[in-house]
Amino acid sequence: MYEFFYYLHILTVVVSGALFVVRGTWMIQESPLLQAKPVKILPHVNDTLLIAAAIGLMVVTSQYPVTHHWLTVKVVLLIVYIGLGVMALRRGKTKSQRIIYFVLALLTFLFMVSVALTHEPLGVLSQFT
Repeated sequence: MYEFFYYLHILTVVVSGALFVVRGTWMIQESPLLQAKPVKILPHVNDTLLIAAAIGLMVVTSQYPVTHHWLTVKVVLLIVYIGLGVMALRRGKTKSQRIIYFVLALLTFLFMVSVALTHEPLGVLSQFT
């Protein structure tokens, strides 16, 4: 079961990041494709699978946020990433604000991946401490 949840989680993380980059690029280009129904639905379906795989991994490995600090950081970063993503793709008042939120969301996503890969709360920054 571990392998199933692990590879599903990895796949859905990659798809989630790729979809966000595509949607952010379309936002910058002001493309009408951003308003297409599949573009609005697919990220939610993928992210639901991503969260389900993450929960499956937590249960199978008995690693939970709060008891494993790197997972706590991942959950907090996920909330920050979602907030920045909403501001980038929907709620930012100006295009320049949306671009700034987009870049911040991408940096947050990449840092979250580094926390996952290193199993350290500081992710790649832990090598400097």
